[in-house]
Order: sequence, then C-alpha cells, then structure tokens
Amino acid sequence: MGFSKLGQSLNAREILDLVQDDLRKVEREISLESMASVAAVTTIGKYLNSNGGKRLRPILLLLSCKLVGEAGDSAIRMAAVVEMIHTATLVHDDIIDVSETRRGKPTTNAIWGNHTSVLAGDWLYMQAFQIALRLRNFHLLDILISLTQAMVEGELLQLERIGKIGISEADYMELVDRKTASLFSACARLGAVVGSADDAIELKLGEFAWNLGVAFQLIDDVLDFTARETVLGKPVGNDLREGKVTLPLIYALESGDSEGRQMVETVLRDSNYEKVSVKDIRKFIDRHDGIARARQRAQDFAGKARAIINEFPDSPYQRALADVTDLVTDRDH
Repeated sequence: MGFSKLGQSLNAREILDLVQDDLRKVEREISLESMASVAAVTTIGKYLNSNGGKRLRPILLLLSCKLVGEAGDSAIRMAAVVEMIHTATLVHDDIIDVSETRRGKPTTNAIWGNHTSVLAGDWLYMQAFQIALRLRNFHLLDILISLTQAMVEGELLQLERIGKIGISEADYMELVDRKTASLFSACARLGAVVGSADDAIELKLGEFAWNLGVAFQLIDDVLDFTARETVLGKPVGNDLREGKVTLPLIYALESGDSEGRQMVETVLRDSNYEKVSVKDIRKFIDRHDGIARARQRAQDFAGKARAIINEFPDSPYQRALADVTDLVTDRDH
C-alpha cells in the first residue's frame, strides 16, 4: 500500500499491508524455531502454526517499531517471540480449562494429552526466551520476564476464582491486566525498544497497548455470549461452563434477581448447560444490560488507547495503530 492515505482511516486489509512482508518473515522464523530434537514437540509446533490466528500481537509489535524506527531482524525475531509466548499460554490455558476445541479445531491436549502438551508449551516458552537472548539486550529480557511472571500470576489468580460467583469488577480487571493487557503492552514496548525509541515513547506506547488489550479482552468476553459457534471457533458460553464469571455476567449479577443468580450457580456447579441453557443465561444478562455495559467499557478503553496514539505524529503506522482500536471493538471473533 502506498502512503497516500494519510489523514484517512485504514481498513484491516490496508493495516495488514503495512506489515505483510515482515509478517511473512515472522512466520518463517516461527516455523524454523519450532523445530525440536524431539519429534513430538516439532509435530505439535507445526500443528499450532497451521491453526493460524489473528497474529495481532506480532502486528502490534511491528507497527509500534515502524512508528518510531526501522523494523530490522531484531523486530522480526521479537515478533516471533511474542507469538510463541502467546501460543504457549494458549496451550497451557487449554490444558487447565480442559478445552477440547480452539479456532474450530481440536486442542493439543485433546489430541496428544495433557502431559505431552504441557511440556510442549514449556518448550515453546523456553525457545522464545532463547531467541530473545540472542539479541543480548537485557531490557528486552526484563520486559519479557516481567510479562511471563504477570501472566502466570494471572493464571494462578484465575484458578483460585474458578467456580466462584462472587467475582467483582475489580477482581475481573486484575485478571485482564495480567493475562491479556500485559502482553499487549509488552508487544508495543518491545517494538519501541527494537525501533530505538527513548524510554518515554516506549512507556507511552505501552500504555496505549495496555488499554487496547483491555478492550480486546472485554470484547472477547462479550463474544463468548453473543457470537455464533462457527465464527467463534469454540462453544458459545464456554467461559461460564469452565467456571469463569466475566464482565457481562458480573454486571448482570450486580442488579439481577435471585432466580438469575441461581441459574448461574447451577452452571458453575455442574460445568454444563444441561439444567440451565446458555440461552437462559443470555436472556438474564440481556435483561440487566450486561452485554451493553461491557461493550461500553470496551469502547471506553479503546477510546483511551486512541487518544494516546493520536498524540504521535501523523504517519501510516500511527493511523494504523489508531484504527486497530476500532477493529478490536468491532470484530465478531
């Protein structure tokens, strides 16, 4: 894409065009770095890569890097690193949640079992750090270590709260911070570092991406109740089935009646929708504006992200990052 669209909004295809060549290099890097001396790890790595995904985190890193500098080999490597870390977290999440499908395909644990899958996830984590270590940049490693600690803490907190109905909005936001927003923030900060930005710019981009990550997760949790299963790639209402009380439900429970609360407690206890249907839960949420309120919160965080990125000088990459905020909140999966 040419740079003639300054001052105009960019659509998803135009945003992708800005980093398409770099993304191809990232894909090659991931493919090469997922080769292991143990066949099972290589096989699982290939399977995970074939499942695709939005590649939003590498895109965020690359756009942030190009916003402030040039995207060289270091940017390609770090984009591969964040995608491998993200993939490792998904493998571990699926094991913990006993999930059977993701993106419409069987999870690794459904195919290879928990033991092999958790070790493959561990290997991906370590391989990602090995790639980062080659750059010999302690600041990059510091960001990555802080990130992985936050994500593990988030998973532990979530485990403590599984099946509990009394989850507050503050509890929920604490999980979103650690499990999603921290990774988005790290992607933008890493892009700034490899783009040779100063500390102030790095932190500002991190703040932008943190707000973007919160908006992303809030929309994810809305879609868990509103999207079609064929589009979502996993069963609708899956979070509640797995014992997770997310923001739409938190809002509904705040003002809901005892009957609605009992329905939610039944699903949490049984881990299925045999006695209470997902449609009944959706009606309960809608009666108390849970979906609408959660969407509005997502828009609030997306607005904060856009306000931050609009402080940067106008460029194709600045405009792309600004428009990503709309794509995140307007998506259907």
